[in-house]
Amino acid sequence: MKGGPMITRIRFAFLITALLVTSIASAQTPPLQKITINFPARSGGSWPMFIAREGGYYQKYGLDVNLVFGQGNLGVAMIVSGEAAMTNSSMEQAMQASSKDPGALISVGSMLNKGVFALMAAKGFNSVKDLKGKRIAVSSIGDAPYNYTIALLAKSGLKSTDVQWVPSGTDATSRMVFLTTGRADAALLTAPSYFKVEAQGYKNLGNLADHSDIYASSVYLFTRKTLAANPKLPELIIKAQAEAIKRFYEDKAFAVKAYLAYDKQEQADIERVYDLYAMTSAFERIPYVLTGAIKSVVNQADAQTATAMRKFDFKTVVDNSTVDRLVKEGFFQKLFGAGIKSEEERKSKLALR
Repeated sequence: MKGGPMITRIRFAFLITALLVTSIASAQTPPLQKITINFPARSGGSWPMFIAREGGYYQKYGLDVNLVFGQGNLGVAMIVSGEAAMTNSSMEQAMQASSKDPGALISVGSMLNKGVFALMAAKGFNSVKDLKGKRIAVSSIGDAPYNYTIALLAKSGLKSTDVQWVPSGTDATSRMVFLTTGRADAALLTAPSYFKVEAQGYKNLGNLADHSDIYASSVYLFTRKTLAANPKLPELIIKAQAEAIKRFYEDKAFAVKAYLAYDKQEQADIERVYDLYAMTSAFERIPYVLTGAIKSVVNQADAQTATAMRKFDFKTVVDNSTVDRLVKEGFFQKLFGAGIKSEEERKSKLALR
């Protein structure tokens, strides 16, 4: 009986101590920084962002990220207005926007240079050359899929003026609808959209991934104003998404689950898309903005846009210094292992300087 009150007091003291320790730890842990990041396509190109959010990697680096879909140029508008801190912009859109207002925007990294696209055509078309004079659906004239389509046409000797362009709006889903309802004869579609029409008998005239000289690149696009106010932000995002890319390659089941949280598709289709991205090692472990990607975008653009872009020095709107510093500090070697060193050296030589 005499031990009862003593045990109670001891337990109470332990409880108070635990509460104090928890309170001190909470006080020492800074609150998460709330930001919005735009993803401009419901496709595999946004995959590492989905994994970074669902896997807790943004949170690990102190970020409470709200991922918001906004197709194409909406992403640029969101960062310019301050509605978003970053957009994972197509390189085409980033280059066009940056060249028009070089003091406003800057590209700090690139996690993707290859895309899973197929040029799908209605029944009866057997080659790209058959599309001469025919209607091709694009989301909008001058966007990334438009330029990729021009590059594929060029492989068969066709120019942009050899076909009729039909703007469909929004993303690959709208292009697919235009194709399947007869409003277009062909369209460049992402996976899994092209899986669906292929199963219906539409013809696959060519895959972007089969051409090493056609880049389908994206960049981490910020405003200079955002970076001036928050200079550490690019580093935090690059680290979080590098961890997400590592998780992508190592954990197919989680990668598929994370994707489905943002784009409701058949799981079997997304598993097939995963295999395409993994097989080609599509996501960049060392996310430099590459010289070859910049040159490819200029070459893929239509004549008027290409002429304007050739006059612009894109070194003024690309900053690879954050990736350089992370390489120097050993971040990527610690994350991926010492074997990544040769890849670091190779990509550093290819980076825009």
